[in-house]
Amino acid sequence: MTSSKPRGTRADAVRNRDQLLEVATRVLASPDAETSLRAIAREAGVGIGTLYRHFPTRESLVEAVYRDQVGRLTNGARDLLAEEAPAVAMRRWMDLFGNWIATKNGMLDTLPTLIESGAVGHAQTRDELLNAIATILDAGRAAGDLRSDVTAEEVAAGLIGIFTVAHQSGHAVTADRLLDILLDGLRPQRHP
Repeated sequence: MTSSKPRGTRADAVRNRDQLLEVATRVLASPDAETSLRAIAREAGVGIGTLYRHFPTRESLVEAVYRDQVGRLTNGARDLLAEEAPAVAMRRWMDLFGNWIATKNGMLDTLPTLIESGAVGHAQTRDELLNAIATILDAGRAAGDLRSDVTAEEVAAGLIGIFTVAHQSGHAVTADRLLDILLDGLRPQRHP
């Protein structure tokens, strides 16, 4: 009995799970991709049995993707601030938020069931996202990079509005352009 095999198996299992989450996130964010579990397993390079070992139901896979995306947003605020000036971190975080919204749109058939069952807490997610925005705003205020009179709720409302409008067909505006305008509005006024 060797200890290297279980560790190797565990490493493979972790790698398989991460690959499944990565593929499922990409598939859920793409309006054109096939969203069957079998297609996700195939694209991840694993068998359907491996997918079911990690995620016994579609709901469990969607929940894992949802939690992973929220974690990326909440951790992303701190990670970006460690690398970038607050205004740049805010703009890059806005892109992360847009990716989350796109992925969330691919979950619309399953997400209400998860919220209703309590598996996903809407209020908790909202609080986590507002805290991430507030973290960047606070750093921006301290650095003089971002306005001091803007709340996390206002930024969140702006982001939701932008992604609602930009993703509707027939609109000539792009999310990137609107996010740049929002960021310009978050910068302090410079008076001569």
